[in-house]
Amino acid sequence: MAVSATILVLIIALHLIAFVFAVGAERRRSQAQVFPDEYDDRTFCVYTTDASTIYGLAAVALLLLSHCVLNAVTRCLCCGKGLVSGCSATFAVVSFILSWISFLGAEACLLAGSARNAYHTRYRGYFGGNHLSCATLRKGVFAAGAALTLFSMLASILYYWAHSKADTGFWEKHRNEGLGLTTQHHPHQGSDFDNKA
Repeated sequence: MAVSATILVLIIALHLIAFVFAVGAERRRSQAQVFPDEYDDRTFCVYTTDASTIYGLAAVALLLLSHCVLNAVTRCLCCGKGLVSGCSATFAVVSFILSWISFLGAEACLLAGSARNAYHTRYRGYFGGNHLSCATLRKGVFAAGAALTLFSMLASILYYWAHSKADTGFWEKHRNEGLGLTTQHHPHQGSDFDNKA
């Protein structure tokens, strides 16, 4: 299997768009302000927009789509016809493991960040007291997801390239072996024919 420019562009584009959404989610995290309740002496939390939850979930979906495309093309490394043993196959296995680790890490950060960002507490406590605080997402969760998305993109590209190189080598090796068997010349048969003539 040769490297397909279309597959490479698709994988890179999906990862980069997911990265942009993850960065946007980090910048648009929900913030909360405490306001007094006009009917009693309690205070309540008022939150800003939930855009980062939508951005985070969009990044999750794009990253998942990219990983599905990659594993469908390469047959998830274990369902294909096999790779040539050597440096390319070893590099493909290592890159495959790194791409899965970074993918799962990015998905975990983005999903956890989206869920936590969507969680809103209503009441903070009694006026002047500090019994409860407004639940907000800690800074850096979406940023970690964005960084892992870039690492996943790099590992996915390296895995696809190494897998394609090892897989191409497999078919070239067997094609050359087949050609060698069919074009083999037997000199003693020709000499027997000449002797009979």
